[in-house]
Amino acid sequence: MSSTLPPFRASDGERDRAIDELRDRAVEGRISHDTFVGRVDQVLRARNRDELDEVVADLPRRATLRQRLTDAVAAVSEFTSRVQSAWRRPRLPRLALPDDERLRYVVGRGSACDLVLSDLTVSRVHAELRRESDGWMLVDLGSLNGTRLNGWRLVGPARVRSGDEIAFGDCGFLLTSSQPSV
Repeated sequence: MSSTLPPFRASDGERDRAIDELRDRAVEGRISHDTFVGRVDQVLRARNRDELDEVVADLPRRATLRQRLTDAVAAVSEFTSRVQSAWRRPRLPRLALPDDERLRYVVGRGSACDLVLSDLTVSRVHAELRRESDGWMLVDLGSLNGTRLNGWRLVGPARVRSGDEIAFGDCGFLLTSSQPSV
């Protein structure tokens, strides 16, 4: 005569371990908050160890030490490469916004321009800076390679101020508010 013993009652420590397991998976993003809440309720209602085991049996496995180390090394490597990339970014020459009374400054490769750039990506008459009552406007004059303001190609006039990055073709500059002292 074989008697089957009833399953052992789940202890408070076993319930705590099951809840900790659920919490860890939720923190790792492996289960949703709603799943976490529902499963905690199941753990608290579980009458024995078998029912507790069923609640956590299908949880995604915890990352191994090897996987966690690999993830950490990858994160450090990505951070390092971003720092190196930022450090190597070329420092742009400064272009001072004029402080005289003229209202228009033409930029281009042509000798009649106010700012002559000899780079072949710059059109003969490329762009202009216009002084208006409330500041400076940058306007592309139909150049082939475009004029960019803070990395965005201009499609119409745009207000510029000190600290903006502007580029005429491949010639980039950092705008400053006045001429540096000599």
